[in-house]
Amino acid sequence: MQKKWKVLTSVALSGSLMMSSLLIDTSLVYGQEDENPPQLTGEKAINEVVNAMTLKEKAALLVGGNKEVLEEIDNEIIGNQATRVPGAAGQTQAIPRLGIPSIVLADGPMGVRINATRENDENTYYATKFPSPNVLASTWDTDLVYEVGEATSHELEAYGIDLLLAPGMNIQSYLLNGRNYEYFSEDPYLTGKMATELVNGVEDQGIGTTIKHFAAYNQRNDNNIDSIVSQRALREIYLKGFEMTVKEADPWAIMDSYNKINGTWATESEDLLTSILREDWGFNGFAMTDWEFGSRDIAKQMIAGTNLLMPGRTSQSEAIVDAVNDGELNEEILDRNVTEMLGIIVQTPTFLGEEPSNDPKLEENAKIARQAAADGMVLLQNEEETLPLQSDLKVSLFGTPQIETMTGGRGSALVRSPYQLGIPEGLQNAGFTLNQDLYDKYENYIDELRATDEYEQTPGNFFESTLPTLPEMDVEEEAALAAKESDVGIIVLSSEYGSYGNDRSLEDFYLSESKEDMIKNVSEAFRNEGKPVIAILNVEGPLEVESWSDQVDSILLSWQPGQELGNAVADVLTGKVNPSGKLAQTFPVDYEDTSYSETYPGVDQYIYEEDIYVGYRYNTTFDVKPAYEFGYGLSYTKFEYDNVRVNRNGSFKDKITVFATVENTGDVAGREAVQVYVHAPDGKMEKPELELKAFDKTKELRPGKKQNLKFDLDAKNLASFDEDLSAWVLEKGEYEVRVGASSEEIKGTASFTVKEDVIVEEVNDALAPQIEFDRLSKFNK
Repeated sequence: MQKKWKVLTSVALSGSLMMSSLLIDTSLVYGQEDENPPQLTGEKAINEVVNAMTLKEKAALLVGGNKEVLEEIDNEIIGNQATRVPGAAGQTQAIPRLGIPSIVLADGPMGVRINATRENDENTYYATKFPSPNVLASTWDTDLVYEVGEATSHELEAYGIDLLLAPGMNIQSYLLNGRNYEYFSEDPYLTGKMATELVNGVEDQGIGTTIKHFAAYNQRNDNNIDSIVSQRALREIYLKGFEMTVKEADPWAIMDSYNKINGTWATESEDLLTSILREDWGFNGFAMTDWEFGSRDIAKQMIAGTNLLMPGRTSQSEAIVDAVNDGELNEEILDRNVTEMLGIIVQTPTFLGEEPSNDPKLEENAKIARQAAADGMVLLQNEEETLPLQSDLKVSLFGTPQIETMTGGRGSALVRSPYQLGIPEGLQNAGFTLNQDLYDKYENYIDELRATDEYEQTPGNFFESTLPTLPEMDVEEEAALAAKESDVGIIVLSSEYGSYGNDRSLEDFYLSESKEDMIKNVSEAFRNEGKPVIAILNVEGPLEVESWSDQVDSILLSWQPGQELGNAVADVLTGKVNPSGKLAQTFPVDYEDTSYSETYPGVDQYIYEEDIYVGYRYNTTFDVKPAYEFGYGLSYTKFEYDNVRVNRNGSFKDKITVFATVENTGDVAGREAVQVYVHAPDGKMEKPELELKAFDKTKELRPGKKQNLKFDLDAKNLASFDEDLSAWVLEKGEYEVRVGASSEEIKGTASFTVKEDVIVEEVNDALAPQIEFDRLSKFNK
């Protein structure tokens, strides 16, 4: 039968007209139409509407609203799906007969990703490029992360977007994972707290979030990898943050990961999406696939608890209908999945009839982005208090990234912001005088290289960088001259230009020979003149520093923190902002110092042999010295810790409360991220040397001022996962609380005793590995 196509131009919702221009195959969507079908007017109407839906309508709703022609566009599918908001990642299918609207979904991890311009429209549609999650985690400031979420939500609302496809919550367990910048930390507790605040910040304003990628998605080289991981490591490391956020923030949606987990595709895993997510955790939203164009079993996806297939193809809706008619899929499963989706749809701005203002308050949000960027920067080294600098100095900048500004993000993080302010502009805004001759030489050097076939800018696409990495300029002569004419030398170092579609390479971790030569030449020239050298790490993840850190006086980890990079760097260098960021990911001395250097990323499957010993848990338990440890970060002032103690005379019952007092004993005002670790006794289950169990950030303390802090540790937070019992168990013994400025700089300790084993929570026996494998153990060092 010939297909009939028509364009839907309006949908009546709550007394207002919501525009939609989805091209819909009406022969697929519509069945026998009632003259007066029920309308989706709110939550109470959901059951009646579901009962009135035809099989084809149910199948259509569970597949993204996608124009079929987009299947033909090679490597340009993501970011071209939505028709209501150009450049948004996608939208759901409208069912006008029943008053079900199409809702809009948009990336991403650094702000709202949409097109900045639109056809036949002179207006612009810019969005704020906020710091990425790894920068936000380095602030250790939950209130600030909430504020970023709130600001992001206002921009989503302004542009008519219902659901944010963020935040990412995977663990930074592997240094070279190409998407680590989208995630918060190597630690599940820090990840869970930060994601919870971001989700609450967005959703408290009436916009939804999508936590992702669920789960054990820790590499980018092979999206089809089979992640082989123990139940304990899953529960304690890779699922823990998700669990915290589901329970504490109630996100509207969750995105399945591409990979398999212990032999089963995540998107087909009933263990993951039903037994754990819904039954154990009480998830109330809907689950969607990532933007999947490979082959998955649609019936298994529906049964497992995947509600929405994105970005959506007509063939997928047809496959759902066929699966029901062939007896592979019970229509009641579709009813369940549709009901869960409608439960979210009725909460969206689109359903509620809100009209986009297209006024995102960019100037206000730029201030929040600037603060978050500065507060997430980490001062790694500051010999002889080289920093802060007076802003009336003349500065010589070295390194190609000063010209080709690296503010972060690829793929889903490519936010079209009104500007991206580089380090030279930021320093000038703060009052510094730049060595213009040197700057001009860098500009000419880059222009000449970009004009060659080897280094020319390529068209690129969603996945690939358009800029081949440049070698650094030979600056031996320039450095000698600059050292005589300038007060300070600043070296800007960036990661190699990465690919969204692959993991980082070791070239991202180790400096190239040309960068090493640049550091050597600048260091010798400026030190010969008795002048300081500062390195700014304009990177998206850890890199090797041990071999060259003694050649510079100060090292500031600026990250790639969004559009306000330059201003935020200047704020920290001048002391306008006293650095208070702390590392959320360990900086190893050498890549070979990681537990996985000989095994990652694997072929076809990857076995998580390090088990629970991820990041600092590995370093502290196996005495592996890092370059900079988890939780590390310097300040322009000094803090003393005192009165570290616990309540209840050290006897645990339901929870334990930890107390500490922090005093600013330095000369300038500042803030301190106070970290609470616990050393648990080995019992049936071995334990890491320490684990982060709580943290807080002081208010700004003036010199001589103190703040009393209190932390509650409950049984679930302290428990370990017993695979034999499929339960969280708090084992008996003596627990030591370690309060400190980092995972290694412990300032005070206290202890408490658990008198007998406590089964805190029994959960479903799910996601057991199907093969046996050796796990790292501290008893087999």
